[in-house]
Amino acid sequence: MLDISVFGRYTYLLTEVVWGTVAALLLRRANALRKAAVTVLALYPIAYVWDRYTLAVGVFDIKLRTGIDIAGIPLEEHLFMAVVPGLVIGIHETIFGDGAANC
Repeated sequence: MLDISVFGRYTYLLTEVVWGTVAALLLRRANALRKAAVTVLALYPIAYVWDRYTLAVGVFDIKLRTGIDIAGIPLEEHLFMAVVPGLVIGIHETIFGDGAANC
């Protein structure tokens, strides 16, 4: 497996940017950007509380990050909370959306 830790403190950020780009391309292709935005906004408060708690109790120890915290959690975690549902919706809509082949 490719070791991307050479990016040091930007490793996690770079990972989120790469997968976020994949998600955005899938969402655009499936014409589902609005659907994903609404879903991310609905899930974000739950994800934020969950993330804040798991970081506080030490479930995660994120070493390869920028060190920029916003509202008590790393910048990269905020991006993660948008990228993951965006990627899931992008894949789902690509497979099962209106423009997909009938399955």
